[in-house]
Amino acid sequence: MLSAKALGRLLLPKNNFNFVSSTTVRCLCKDESPLKKLLDDSASFEDAKAQTPEQQWATLPYLDGTKIRRQGEVFHREKMDPRDSSVILFPGQGSQFVGMAKDLMKFPMAKDLFELANYILKYDLLKMCLEGPKDQLDQTKYCQPAVIVTSLAALERLKEERPNAIENCVATAGFSLGEITALVFSGALEFEQALKLVQLRGEAMQMASDSTKGAMATVFYGPDSKLNFACLKAKEWALDKGAEVAECRIANYLFPHCKVVAGNVEAIEFLEKNSSEFKLKKVRRLPVCGAFHTDLMLPAVQPFKRALMKLKISDPVISVYSNVDGKKYRNADHIKKQLPKQIVKPVKWEQLLHVVYERNPDDYFPRTFECGPGKSLKTILKQVNAKAWNSCFSIEA
Repeated sequence: MLSAKALGRLLLPKNNFNFVSSTTVRCLCKDESPLKKLLDDSASFEDAKAQTPEQQWATLPYLDGTKIRRQGEVFHREKMDPRDSSVILFPGQGSQFVGMAKDLMKFPMAKDLFELANYILKYDLLKMCLEGPKDQLDQTKYCQPAVIVTSLAALERLKEERPNAIENCVATAGFSLGEITALVFSGALEFEQALKLVQLRGEAMQMASDSTKGAMATVFYGPDSKLNFACLKAKEWALDKGAEVAECRIANYLFPHCKVVAGNVEAIEFLEKNSSEFKLKKVRRLPVCGAFHTDLMLPAVQPFKRALMKLKISDPVISVYSNVDGKKYRNADHIKKQLPKQIVKPVKWEQLLHVVYERNPDDYFPRTFECGPGKSLKTILKQVNAKAWNSCFSIEA
């Protein structure tokens, strides 16, 4: 059974999303395709107004008349001890695992999130998180909603266990997909609309992956390695092997001497077989079926961008940092312009962490909380800024 809050949301009127065709969109959204059905039938992005007093709570993110404490005001407090503030980080695709969210079900609001997500997505997301199967959970179209809902459920755990971490949060960021989670937390996006947006994003990226087989691999290298030259040769190899669109480039900047490279399957196989020639220490394939954050994802950009334009986006109430350039979003318009680029641009996570944790040598660091499945972001932070890592905690799913 859905909770009372979830039932209240179901009473809200649905608005139709007007699908706008283009050359790029048509190639993805043929008649009766899953993405077209998603856009036409279930992707409702315009605000729904509450029709009865019982539905007033649903005018997200806050009830009318609610006094909202703008989190950014924390920066203007007199001599606030950095140790009393917090930064919250959210993981992205690849952090998922079968059994995630199990420990969160004792928190009522976390359970409500999954109940509402099940209704919006039209399938049992919680069961998939808890029981798998793994090959289905790892699919982009299922994985992305699973990670964002689990991360927000972990945030509910943090609210229960450490409410001051929420009250005194001054900045947030998310890795790739996790950036959308961060925008929900900041109040820029509403949960229901963000989940529909992520559902569309996952479907579009899945279709782009199906049309051109891609792969990703974590590459560890040293000062004498020739990673860029290796990518160039791998791209040429893929072209020689008949790839219509050849691609091989750095997709994620993780930490010094560790990057994620993405491209055609043939290109990644070339790197694996010829790593010693370019003095690459280790090439480890990632369990994904696409070359995310490369031009092979271009077909997914236009559907995502048009959907985003239909959303009501608010200015974030705390600083949210963009994966595209590592800088914080200025306002709602900046989010609309920048967020679609993230699908094809590299994730500059290492650069982002340098900006977020820039301090004078004698300054203390805020506490950092990673909310979501796994501990990948905490591990990366240790490699980028060991002092900030000393006060980092994982709120596991």
